[in-house]
Amino acid sequence: MPTPPPESAAPGNSRVPGMVLKAFFPTCCASADSGLLVGRWVPEQTSAVVLAVVHFPFIPIQVKELLARVQQASQVGVAVLGTWCHRRQDAEESLGHFLEGLGAIFSHEPWLQLCRERGSKFWSCKATRRQAPTCPGAPGEDQVMLVFYDQRKVLLSQLHPPVALPDHQAGDAMAGAGGLAAVFDTVARSEELFRSDRFDEGPVRLSHWQSEGVEASILAELAKRASGPICLLLGGLLSLVSAASACRVFQLWPLSFIWSKLSTCQQLRHRLEQLTFVFSTQKAENPTQLMRKANVLVSVLLDVALGLVLLSWLHGKDRIGHLAEALVPVADHVAEELQHLVQWLMGAPAGLKMNRALDQVLGRFFLYHLHLWISYIHLMSPFIERILWHVGLSACLGLTVALSILSDIIALLTFHIYCFYVYGARLYCLKICGLSSLWRLFRGKKWNVLRQRVDSCSYDLDQLFIGTLLFTILLFLLPTTALYYLVFTLLRLLVVAVQGLIHVLVDLINSLPLYSLGLRLCRPYRLAAGVKFRVLEHEADRPLRLLMQLWLPPHPLLGLPVPQAFLRGAHLPLEAERGQAGLTDPGHRPARHRHTATVSPPSCRGR
Repeated sequence: MPTPPPESAAPGNSRVPGMVLKAFFPTCCASADSGLLVGRWVPEQTSAVVLAVVHFPFIPIQVKELLARVQQASQVGVAVLGTWCHRRQDAEESLGHFLEGLGAIFSHEPWLQLCRERGSKFWSCKATRRQAPTCPGAPGEDQVMLVFYDQRKVLLSQLHPPVALPDHQAGDAMAGAGGLAAVFDTVARSEELFRSDRFDEGPVRLSHWQSEGVEASILAELAKRASGPICLLLGGLLSLVSAASACRVFQLWPLSFIWSKLSTCQQLRHRLEQLTFVFSTQKAENPTQLMRKANVLVSVLLDVALGLVLLSWLHGKDRIGHLAEALVPVADHVAEELQHLVQWLMGAPAGLKMNRALDQVLGRFFLYHLHLWISYIHLMSPFIERILWHVGLSACLGLTVALSILSDIIALLTFHIYCFYVYGARLYCLKICGLSSLWRLFRGKKWNVLRQRVDSCSYDLDQLFIGTLLFTILLFLLPTTALYYLVFTLLRLLVVAVQGLIHVLVDLINSLPLYSLGLRLCRPYRLAAGVKFRVLEHEADRPLRLLMQLWLPPHPLLGLPVPQAFLRGAHLPLEAERGQAGLTDPGHRPARHRHTATVSPPSCRGR
């Protein structure tokens, strides 16, 4: 592996001669006209990152002014690295001699000379030096390993490390970046160079990933311009709503209890947090936060769209009136079934012999509650249609809000079942506690309330007699109470299961990363977790040509952070690939085959 140069040495004169250099060349420039190679030289990695190709005709001073402007805007040391010759016809073969003379105008060490031969897939790559070799017998040219990369995917993959601080200079802005991190960071921070295309009437014509026209849209630009004032306005309104909801009036006991129990209030609070996060004027600090904002925004938009669809369906063909007319008969039918169930429990359910006195008392108690509930439903029947109309109108806030209101309505309509469950559970709990306390009496034990433990105790004859009598009574009354408790617990579980399905659907809509799923299907390189290299040409007399491709894990990474640790050591497989290719031994000629070398991160983005 090459040793990094000392900090005091110049970037162009600190290499050991006769080394293998890595030249990263964009695939979009493979068919470009002949010209100059513009990019950045990474001395600590002995590699050159080509960003664009400058075409003829050009004036050298104008090229230098363009590079100085790009360097000042991006803080990247952009320079002319060499020449590019694309021999399409025989008449252009004399152009190579002219390109070799440009090294005197744009002095760079080393000077790259890339050439694509006419009518062939082979390339020639040379790296020459003007200065004499320091070691006697050292070669005057360096071997070049050509690595192709997709500029657009590398720029949008978000695999580059964070941008350096503004006080860093252009030369040392990425001194700490190692391996492929320097490549990704160079491409990501050179957007100023990609703003011009070949249709511009400027003095310098370039070829890069936007050569056919800058990817922009009038609607996208207007949306970017209007996003700032809109976010500022909506952020102010949301802050007012948040301040009003945090008022002390809502912290009082009845309102705080209702706020904590109703699903609608919980969903409205969650929606307020989502909108506050999306329309915050604070810029996203990293790609993870940006991905999270996009996921929340898409989920909110989908929720509102589904709510509007539900609203249009409810208000079409008078469906709300039909639902209101069918709700009262359904409630009466449910109440009648519960009456039959209680009457069945008051007899001999499943052939069980119950305590008749307790059975009759409990049965009449629950039947009385059912009668009150039926009267309450009939009393509210004239207002049911208006209530359903307002519930349907709330769907414009989102489908999740309508589902939360539906869950609360189910809770209110089955409030009698909840009361039956509470009565049965309390009665069953009292009997179990009484039996356990009387069982300790038989064993000569008692519960010490002060020390919270069971202590020994001696009881007299009267206490033992009364305890035995009470234990017998509670034991024979337990089956009747347990049966009522079991039946109403099953009914309560049925209602809770229905509400649970609604809450699962609400949570799915709120937390489903739809934006990340869309990127996974349409633009998977935005979720890349690494890179892999594929051998394109492997000949002893030809330079090694590799294709750098973005690597996706086998499972979708939905908006999770990208580990940057693997970028620091990503240059190791390149050196291993160089050794496997036999570049250090020109006489070695391995078998030609196509294979890939994958640079995988030590861990995925986060679980």
